Formats: sequence, structure tokens, C-alpha cells
Amino acid sequence: MVDVFLICVIVVGFFLLSVIGLYLVVKYQHPDDKNDAYIPKLVVLLGFVLAGGTVFLLPLDVANNSNFAGCEGFNTAVCGGLNMVLFWDIIYWLIPAWVFILIPFCIFYYEADDGMLMAGTSVGAKPKSKLKEALCYESFVVVIFGLIFAMTYLFLNTTSIPVRDWTGPDFAAGPLYAITEENNSTFSASQLQNMGDEDSAILNANTVNPELSTMELSINPATFYAGLMAWLGWFLFACFGGIGMAALPLDLILAFVNRPHHMDAVEFAEAQRSLRDRVNELVNVGELLKIEQEENAQKYEKMGWRERRKAMAEEKKTWIKFKQAVYLMEEDAEDFANCTANYRNYNPLIPIFSLLGGILALIISLCWVLQIILYMLPTPPVTPFLNEYFRWFETWFNLFGVLSVAIFSFYLLICAVKGCFKFGLRFLFFQVHPMKLNKTYMSSFLFNIGLVLLCALPVVQFSASAFQDYARYTTVNQTFNVQLYYLKFFGWFWRSKVFEYALLVILLLTCIYLGCKPKDTSGGKDSVSLRDRLRARVSG
Repeated sequence: MVDVFLICVIVVGFFLLSVIGLYLVVKYQHPDDKNDAYIPKLVVLLGFVLAGGTVFLLPLDVANNSNFAGCEGFNTAVCGGLNMVLFWDIIYWLIPAWVFILIPFCIFYYEADDGMLMAGTSVGAKPKSKLKEALCYESFVVVIFGLIFAMTYLFLNTTSIPVRDWTGPDFAAGPLYAITEENNSTFSASQLQNMGDEDSAILNANTVNPELSTMELSINPATFYAGLMAWLGWFLFACFGGIGMAALPLDLILAFVNRPHHMDAVEFAEAQRSLRDRVNELVNVGELLKIEQEENAQKYEKMGWRERRKAMAEEKKTWIKFKQAVYLMEEDAEDFANCTANYRNYNPLIPIFSLLGGILALIISLCWVLQIILYMLPTPPVTPFLNEYFRWFETWFNLFGVLSVAIFSFYLLICAVKGCFKFGLRFLFFQVHPMKLNKTYMSSFLFNIGLVLLCALPVVQFSASAFQDYARYTTVNQTFNVQLYYLKFFGWFWRSKVFEYALLVILLLTCIYLGCKPKDTSGGKDSVSLRDRLRARVSG
């Protein structure tokens, strides 16, 4: 029988994720998207529910199995009775569908008239149907990743699980015991007799092969694609998660340190003049970028493929630099307004909550670092650490361990998004997609949801490995730490702990870098240098 409490947890969890996702879409959307882009909004909302559900499914798996082996497939009083294999299989199929079908299609459809995304420039482009253009690009994505998925499953779907052979006497040689029947016709462990000397003799007669053998199995497509998506997502999570685990506590604490203060007349005049100069320079840069884009539209037609690709990459990098400077200028302008015009209306509790959140984030990040160093990397582990903490709290509050797993796991997702934004803001490899109240375009929503979904399965795998003692009887532990752990090609990365080492190294390097340059700055000098480079290119 299914545990009614777990059913209620699922319903409440789905409702809360839906409400939070809807709130984020409504409060953060740009006014230009208020009465538009309904399909992308639905994809973002359901994608948020899917990402949150993927992470929260791990603690649900723990609660369902209730620290008892063999719960899967059995209807017992000590198990939750949920079919977690079915739950996880649904998640394993939905994530690729969102990442490679729905989100790319919505991005292509939403940005169909944006020349920078679709063709390098929209100047001189022939008008096309938004739906036709989006389907054209999406079909290309589906074909490419469909071939990758099919070929990898065809050649790499074998897992070699190590086993140890035990040989014992015939079953009939064992002792026989009678089971006392009870009135309610149900079985309980109390009906079994205690083991005696005859049982010990049978156990001592077993022989064990000292050498391990392997058992090769073909895993089902859902499990294999979960491993493939986790492997792909690990490259992003190791980088952005490591950056975010260092950057998130620091930025929250700096939000308190740099909270708005009242300015005197001299400070006000200097800050106002600095902002005015930066705005004027950025306006000049924007005009020069527009002129350069129009000139490049004609030059691209005369260039070869290699030259055109190089020129388009340089133009894209310049646009990213410009958008980065605009974003930082807007942040400084908002801080200036909070120190002047909005000073009396500014909520003083915001920096206090930022400080408390920063301290909490710092504690969680330090716990993760210790868990990696003490439990995940050494063989055997030095100490179970957080596993013991979760089990200890369950002795006096049964759900606290499960809630702790959910908090620690979801924190990693937040760090991945923070790390991606911080990396894009400091280095110009891709466009930043910040989440700002009433200023977030749907393309930024889609980008961030895609990133979260790509990192969701690595987070689950990472958490299942970090809390393997606590979650040893879960379905997901059998999937990631047994079947996929010994999977051909991909398993080597997990057995060698490549990604764990990479995440830890990136985290430590980020701490050193942010210790030297804690604040995101892009002052007037960057705007001036960008303006001068554009003038040289346009005049040349």
C-alpha cells in the first residue's frame, strides 16, 4: 500500500514548485513579454518544476525506501510503496526532451527576428515565417543530437558490474524452522526464530572466491540516457558549480557590506558625474555598433566562409562586452538611486537577509568541500561526515535528514546558475543572462532553465555519491552508483572521480581569484577603450 503521507508530499511539492515558478515568471518578466510568448513561458514554468522535481526526487527516494533494503517491488509496512523506477524513468526522458526539443524550439521561435542569434545579422535578411524558421533550426538540432544519442547507445550501452562468487552447501542441508502464525494473517520479523548453531555452521561452510569477476549487462535506454545527460551536464556543473559555491556566499555578504549609505553633496556630485560620463560613452558605443553592423552586412557578402565566421565572432564578442558594460552600469545606477532618491524608501532588512543568507551559504559550501575531501575522494572514506549528521537527526526528527538532502542538493543548482552568470560577467565567452525584476527577457529565462536542467542530473548523481551511506537503499543509488558507475567509457570518469577533482580545483581557484578581485567592475575606462576600438574599426 502506498504511503498517504508521501502522496501528500508529492502533491504539495508540485504545487509549491508551480507557484514559485509562476511567481518568478510573472515578477521577473520584461514588460515587452507581458502579453506575449505564452508558449515559452509555459515551457519555462514546467521546466522549473521539472528541475526542482528532479532534485527533490532524491530525498523522496530516501523517504520511500526508509533505510530498508528490498523495498523496491515489495508492499511492506516499512516502505513507502512508490514505484521510484517509474518516477526516475519519466525524469530521464523528460529532461532530454526539454533540453534538446522544447527549449531550443522556443528560443528559435522567440528570437526568430533577432539577426544576431539566427544569421549573424538581420540587415538584408529575407522575411520568413517565425514558425518555419524555428522548425528549420530545431530539426537540425534534433537530427544532430538524435544521431549522437542513437550511436552512443548502440556502442556504449554495456555495463560491467564487479561481483564476488560465493559457494555454499546445498539448500536442503540447512535447518528448518516453523513460523508462528498470527491472527491478522500478516508476516512480521518477530515471527522468525533466532539463528542458532546450525545456521552458523552453514554460513561457515561457504567459500569465497578471492578474485572479483564481472557481470556484463545491457542497460535500458532511459538509464543510459540519464548517464549520457549526466556526463554532458557534468562539464557545465563542474565549472559553474565550483564557481558558484565560492561566488554565491561572497556576493551575498558583499551586498550587506556595500549596502546603500547616505551620500553627502561631494559624494553625490562625483557619483553623478561618473555615471553620466559612462552613460554618454555607452551611447556612443551603441551608435558605433549600429554603424558597424550595417557596414558588415555588406562586407559579409564579399567575404569567404572562414573570414566571415571570424568577423562575426569578433562582432559577437564586441556585443557581449557592450551588454556587460551596460548591465554593470545599470547596477551602479540602481545603487546610486538607492543611496539618493530611493534612500528613504529602501528596505533596511534586505542587506540583513543578504548577510544571513551569505553566512548560511558559506556554511553549506564549506560542508560540501569537507564532504568531498573527507568522504568522496579518499578510498576508503576518512569519515561519513554529512551522512552521520543526517542519520543522527533522523533519530529525533524523522524527516530532517530528508529535508537536509533536499537543501544541500538544491543549493548546488543555485550555485550552478550563479557560477554561469559570474563566469559570463568576468569573461567574455558567452552572453550573460541575469535575472532582474521586471527586466528579464524570455530568452534569458529559457537559457537559465536549460542550464538548470543540464545540471540537474549531475547534481543528483553528485548528491547520491556524497550521501551514499545515507541513501544506500535508494533506486537512484542503484542507477548511478552501480549501473552507470561501471558503464563503458562514461564510467571511467566517475570511477576516477575526474569531475569531483575538477569541481574542487575550480572552487579553490575561484576563491583565490575572487579574493583578489571580489567586485564586478567595469568603469568608464572599459567603455572608453571599447569606444576607441570601434571608432578605429569603423574609420578603417
